[in-house]
Amino acid sequence: MRIGLLTESGYPYATGESGRWCDRLVRGLPEHDFDIFALTRGRPAPVGDPPVPRQVRRVRTAPLLGPAALAAPLGGSAGRRWRRRFAEHFGQLVSAVCAPGQRQPAGSGPSGPGPAADPGFAEALYGLAELAREHPGLPGALRSEAAARILERACRTPRALPAVNAAQPADLLAVAEELERRLRPLSLDWHADDEKGLGSLDLCHATSSGAAALPGLLAKRFHGVPLLVTEHGSGLREHYLDRSRAPLGAPARALLASFRGRTAAEVYDRAAVVTAGNTHVRRWQQRCGADPARMQTVYPGWEDHGLTAVAEPEADDAADTSDSGRTLVWVGHVEPSKDLVALLHAFARVRREMPGARLLIAETGPRGGASAGHPESTVYTAHCRALAAQLFPDEAASALAVGDNPVAFEPVGGLEIPRLADAYTAGGVAVLSSVVEGFPIGLVESMFAARATVSTDVGAVCEVIGGTGLVVPPRNPRALADACLALLRDSGRRARLGAAARARALELFTVEQNVSSYRGLYLELVSHCPVEREEAGPDGGPLLFGRTAESSVPGSWAAAAAPVAVPAARTRTVPIAASPVRGGVPHRAGTAPDPVGPKAARVLRGGEGRA
Repeated sequence: MRIGLLTESGYPYATGESGRWCDRLVRGLPEHDFDIFALTRGRPAPVGDPPVPRQVRRVRTAPLLGPAALAAPLGGSAGRRWRRRFAEHFGQLVSAVCAPGQRQPAGSGPSGPGPAADPGFAEALYGLAELAREHPGLPGALRSEAAARILERACRTPRALPAVNAAQPADLLAVAEELERRLRPLSLDWHADDEKGLGSLDLCHATSSGAAALPGLLAKRFHGVPLLVTEHGSGLREHYLDRSRAPLGAPARALLASFRGRTAAEVYDRAAVVTAGNTHVRRWQQRCGADPARMQTVYPGWEDHGLTAVAEPEADDAADTSDSGRTLVWVGHVEPSKDLVALLHAFARVRREMPGARLLIAETGPRGGASAGHPESTVYTAHCRALAAQLFPDEAASALAVGDNPVAFEPVGGLEIPRLADAYTAGGVAVLSSVVEGFPIGLVESMFAARATVSTDVGAVCEVIGGTGLVVPPRNPRALADACLALLRDSGRRARLGAAARARALELFTVEQNVSSYRGLYLELVSHCPVEREEAGPDGGPLLFGRTAESSVPGSWAAAAAPVAVPAARTRTVPIAASPVRGGVPHRAGTAPDPVGPKAARVLRGGEGRA
């Protein structure tokens, strides 16, 4: 099977968690061939650096950010008719972006009705794609003055969102530039049906519902290739979090958020299956219009990195006086969303109740692969160190002589903590104090190490923990301190919770579980949504026996075939067969699609239409 993996600022160039997940997936499925189509941020590294597995047949890249390579600017060569069609399609697209979104019927999701896919937005999007196939001047047209004027008119209409009515020229120029970048995949040469294009694939697997999914939409539209979308984080949520700090006005942020939301709704509407890395992301997908009948939860898998079960001291009086039994450990990248300020205040309360308690803050690099020397992170780390010295002035002063500071900031990979496993060995209770969290990777690592945990109720924390740890409200140092004291004083309870946490991590969060789930999904999708293409021989003519005899079996026989089982993750999911799969022939639950169509099947059975 040939699978096109569509990535955005990730595999095979980025070293963040998304790139590592793609690498584990590709290496875990050596029976399939993969073509990588990567949208990069800036100049990519040479292909093969890092080396890709041998089942990767081809790697094709295109810049998503940075100056566009304008092959041909909008000019006389484009033609008056092409320019008029561009104005129509782009005007329809930005009108849909500026207008209030339509809502799905009530009951479409647990969090209320989400936005429905906009037919006008979809028609305009595919119209622009058709223009890009005819002429290479689409990037230049999107950055032209005419495009900015069309966007301004859409913002000034009475039916536009109130937030965009006050858009200024700077906002319009910023939005036009961002739209060109986000629509750049429409102008790529990936959409041919030759050996190097998306049309030759059996399945497209997009790693986001944003720009990376646009090539998959076009492959579905022009060649009938089924689309699978996987997200370990919500793109719209990340947009809200990032753009709130960006130097953009409120109208520009509202326009870009509307564009991201409508793009995601169209991707979810056209995808055969949408998978989420956790229930938190799944709720965001449903709010953006994903159909619950075509959604599954597949937890991402992690390697344990040597995080074996760390033995606890014996459950006697000495257990509570050992160094590891009275030490709290926090592992992660220091940044404001981790709320180490609340953790330090909570530890001050713990220290008053248990004078021998310690806190180890093990600093790692950022999980997303960004630069570790981010100014915001550096300033926040310095603030936390100053707060620790202020909260424990006597201990900090004596630590200059005897080295007994109760709060230690140590980098993972240094002399004190050479490996990640050493951080969890030094502590008896792992703590997570975040106020904003997606999927808590550090929490999963502590579960692999069989550590009892105290966490704040944010993101997917409760889903990951289950009943194997204590959960407290965020920004509540008193509750955090009480939970930590409860575990520090009870070594037997720590041991029981740690063993249960490791068992849960080995059951749900391993690489083998993740790869097995996608192996079943690939086979299920291709069986229900086969790509109809004519096999050509060496001379260019039809290939004899290019299609198997089973492809022409009457529908009555196909309807009696047993459905293919999907080995999904061990979470609450909705089977694919519960509703028609987009891209294939609609079929009832528990039956295979009718390959010859309902009317032809009646003819073969001797029913309606027989002579």
